[in-house]
Amino acid sequence: MRNTARWAATLGLTAATVCGSLTGSALAAPAAAPTSLYAPSALVLTVGHGETAATANAARAVTLSCAPTPSGTHPAAALACAELRAAGGDPELLAGPGHAVCTRQYDPVVVTVDGVWQGRRVAFAHTFANECVKNAAESSLFAF
Repeated sequence: MRNTARWAATLGLTAATVCGSLTGSALAAPAAAPTSLYAPSALVLTVGHGETAATANAARAVTLSCAPTPSGTHPAAALACAELRAAGGDPELLAGPGHAVCTRQYDPVVVTVDGVWQGRRVAFAHTFANECVKNAAESSLFAF
């Protein structure tokens, strides 16, 4: 009888180890269904002084979420989302030179855009010659 009890305990421990306990991953809840029909579009934008994103210290940062509705701390979220949609989510197309007259002073400003746009990873950095040139870009995306 003593051997039977030991054998039963060993079998029980082995089964628990192989199959997992009742609170283990075998009985984990199924993955949650998506809460939105839209692919995620959430970005973090930063601006800082320096020549590259690696050497610049971020002076300001904002968030921008475009699906299902524009939101975040970006001051013109709706307009920035519309511009990104028109550019196919490519911030490079929005960093073009504007029509403002700026000095030729070299005081580089770096803007970064990191996150996800319609399910695709976005990692963008652009260096403008100075703050005036950044503000002259024909996009509200960089106006924060």
